[in-house]
Amino acid sequence: MTALTRTRALGAGDTTLDEFTERLFGHLPRADQRRWARVYLQGLLTTPGKKSVRRLAASVTESPTASQSLQQFINASPWEWDPARTELLRWVEERHTVRAWTIGQVAFPKRGEHSVGVHRRFDPAAGRIVNCQYGYGLFLSLGGTNTPVDWRLLLPENWSADPTLRRRARISPEVAHQTPESLVLGLVDSIAARTSSVRAPVIADFSRLNGAAALIGMLGRRGHDFLVCVPPSLTVSPAGPAHGAEPARMPVRMPARMPVRATSAGDFVRLGNTSHPYAAQLGGPDARAQRPRIHSGLVRVPGGETGVPGAQQTYRLFGERRPGPGLRGGPVWLTNMSRHRMDDLLFLVRQSAQTAAVLGTLADEFGLLDFEGRSFPGWHHHMTLMSAAFAYKSMPNAPEAREAREYAA
Repeated sequence: MTALTRTRALGAGDTTLDEFTERLFGHLPRADQRRWARVYLQGLLTTPGKKSVRRLAASVTESPTASQSLQQFINASPWEWDPARTELLRWVEERHTVRAWTIGQVAFPKRGEHSVGVHRRFDPAAGRIVNCQYGYGLFLSLGGTNTPVDWRLLLPENWSADPTLRRRARISPEVAHQTPESLVLGLVDSIAARTSSVRAPVIADFSRLNGAAALIGMLGRRGHDFLVCVPPSLTVSPAGPAHGAEPARMPVRMPARMPVRATSAGDFVRLGNTSHPYAAQLGGPDARAQRPRIHSGLVRVPGGETGVPGAQQTYRLFGERRPGPGLRGGPVWLTNMSRHRMDDLLFLVRQSAQTAAVLGTLADEFGLLDFEGRSFPGWHHHMTLMSAAFAYKSMPNAPEAREAREYAA
């Protein structure tokens, strides 16, 4: 059996994958749409290397017209992706306890100016300005892995306002330009409306968002627990001991200096009012094996009010002081779960790092960055199927996952 024949045979008679496809895409009105959803999923699960539509089709079927039909299904067929994402959310929740809702961010490098939403922006991962699409995903943190269940594409104002661009990219009339803060809030609102589980804490990196304080307030007004990475320049005010003492179970060491008035989040963490020695690094691109010290304190955030008259929300702000000369800055985290143990908060911090790792896996193995179409519906179709393929393969008892691992070996 040749490698190509083996790849084509992989999963061809898998009733488990058939049932999974029917559950997520059974809402599609035509049998051929459901069939091509199954082909696309199987291609994502089994095709090595780049996941272009042509390669996906060739790896699953010998039909000379399969590539054209698959292209039509992804880019031109007018099917709704929200019902599939809702079923994916429920399918995952039935199998796992959800520990957190984590927001991931990803730049999709592009050549040219024709892909929907493409623009030039600074990409922190690349460390330079790139021509790209930019999207946000919501991941269910399950303890062992993080699974994407919903996505939003940033649509710059020029794409939203230009009728020619909108028509060319098939952007529906109700879709408009939204700020990153609005996109993140939309993801959280969407899952809150659809989940069948208890609300989980929201974990996100707001360190590059201009409207971080306002977004913090909106999450609080919606009743969400959250833990977010904030800009070091974010203005905070000390809450003071009268507004909440440190839990006695935390080790405490009072430094010689403490902020007494409004300051930046970065400066507040450097001075702190409580210090927690901890044996695991807080995370970040330059994290190393060492014994860091976590500085934390209780603060208020101007602009991050809960909206309750007469109430001022107290948050815990914390960050890492690393060994060595001077105080080197690192990620600064803020949470409204101010009474939680520090090790519980650091567990949630690690869920954010795990989402970043999963984004790398999605790019390497599931075609996250390989969509070649230019339309708004096509992007969402691909992201939905890619998320479904990852969820299916990450389930430990999925036959497709077992066979794929054996084939890769």
